[in-house]
Amino acid sequence: MSIIISYFWNRLYPNLFVRQPRESSDTTLIRIPTPPIRPTSSINIRLSQRTFSIDEQLVKSPPGSHTALLASKQVVVTPSISAPSVPEAAPVRDSECVDYDALYEDEVETDVQLESQGSVIKHLLSQVKIGMDLTKVVLPTFILERRSLLEMYADYFAHPDIFVQIADLKDPKERMIQVVRWYLSSYHAGRKSAVAKKPYNPILGEIFYCLWDLPDSDSSEGVAPEGPVSWCKCNQLAFVAEQVSHHPPISAFYAEHYNKRISFNAHIYTKFYLNHSVELGGAVSITCKKTGYHCDIEFITKPFYGNKKHRVTADVFGPDDKKAFLNITGEWNGVMEARWGDGGEVEEFINVQNLDVVKKRVQPISQQQENESRKLWKEVTAGLKFNDIDHATNAKASLEQKQRDEAKLRKDTSTQWETRLFHKEVDDSWTYIKPLRQRLNSSSNT
Repeated sequence: MSIIISYFWNRLYPNLFVRQPRESSDTTLIRIPTPPIRPTSSINIRLSQRTFSIDEQLVKSPPGSHTALLASKQVVVTPSISAPSVPEAAPVRDSECVDYDALYEDEVETDVQLESQGSVIKHLLSQVKIGMDLTKVVLPTFILERRSLLEMYADYFAHPDIFVQIADLKDPKERMIQVVRWYLSSYHAGRKSAVAKKPYNPILGEIFYCLWDLPDSDSSEGVAPEGPVSWCKCNQLAFVAEQVSHHPPISAFYAEHYNKRISFNAHIYTKFYLNHSVELGGAVSITCKKTGYHCDIEFITKPFYGNKKHRVTADVFGPDDKKAFLNITGEWNGVMEARWGDGGEVEEFINVQNLDVVKKRVQPISQQQENESRKLWKEVTAGLKFNDIDHATNAKASLEQKQRDEAKLRKDTSTQWETRLFHKEVDDSWTYIKPLRQRLNSSSNT
C-alpha cells in the first residue's frame, strides 16, 4: 500500500513566517512516498514493510487565477484492445423495472454465516498460500459484497470533515493528532456487514468517481477548476480511483478538497497472510520529517483463544521523544480512548459509532462511462440483490472472460496497457496526473 496526502492552507507557521492575507494560497504539501522537490517537512506512513512520506512545500497563487492544466500524460486508448467494455450479458428478469442505482444505495447487506458452510471454508483454504494475491481467490458468488473494491476504498472517506480539518490546524502537534484521528476513524465505514465479504475484483481500467458534501457548505460554490470529478464544487471532497494493474492487482486513488487545499494520493495491493479468520492486522508508522512528530499504530489480531477482535493501539511521539505524549487504545470499529502522558487522564479519543457517516454522491448509472464501477458490475449487483445467484455468477464470469480475452489480444498484438488517470513513478508508486498542487502551481505562474 502506498499513500500520498497533500494539504494546502492559507496560514503559515506563525513562529516561522509573516502571516499572509487569505487571498494568497500558501501551500503545505504532504506526499507519500516520493521524495520532496526541495527540503520540506515530511510524514512517513509505514505499513507491512512499505514506507510512505508526507512532504510540505510552499506554493503561492494570485487570487482568482485559475488556468486550465493539460494532463501531464496524454493517453490514447484503442477500444478494441485496451478499453474495458461491458460484455453482452442478459439483464435480470424485468430489468426495465430495476432501479440499478438504488441497488447500490441500499446499505443493507445480507450476512452469510460461514460457520455453517464447511465446504466453502474448505474450498477457500485449498486456494490460498502465504503471500499470494487475494484477488486470485475464487469465491462463491453468494458471499460477494455488492460493490467494487474501488468503491470500498472511497468509503474510507465517509468522515470527510475529519479529513479536511487537518488543513485548518496551524500547530504541527495538533495536525499530527488530527491525521491519526482521521486515519483511525476511516476503517469502520469501509465495512458494510458484520461478516467479512469480498468486494468485486476491479477490471483493469475500471474507474470510480464520487464526492461528499461537507456540513454547512455553501451550495452556491462553483466547480473546482480542472478537478478530478468534473461535477465537484470547490467546497466538496472529490474522489477518483482507477485499477491501474491486473498482475499484480494495484488500485490507485486520489481525493482533494479544493478550498481547503488538501489532497490525498495512494495506491494499494492485497496479499494473503495465513490466519484462521479475516481480520485487520499489522503495523503502521506515521512520521513528519520536518517536525519530527510521529505515531506508531498496531492493529492487533485476535489470538486463537480469548481476547477481543478489532483491537488497535497508537502511540504519538514528539520530536526526539522516546516516550509517547499520547497513547490510544480501543477498537477501530468502536471506542478508542486517549491517555495523555504518563499517569495522565484517560478520555475518549474517538467513538466511530457516534460519528455520522456522510453518504457519498455518485452519478446515475445512465450517465456513467462504460468502464465505471457501478455500470460494469450492475448485473452482478442485481443478481445478488434479488438472490438470483445463477445470474450473478454468469454476469461475473462474462466480465472476467472479457478481461481475459482483451489481455490475450494485447499480448498477441504487443500492445501495452495505458492508464487514464494515474501515471507510474520511477519508485513504482502511482500518482494522479493532475494533482491539486500542480494545478495551483500552474495558475500561480500565469
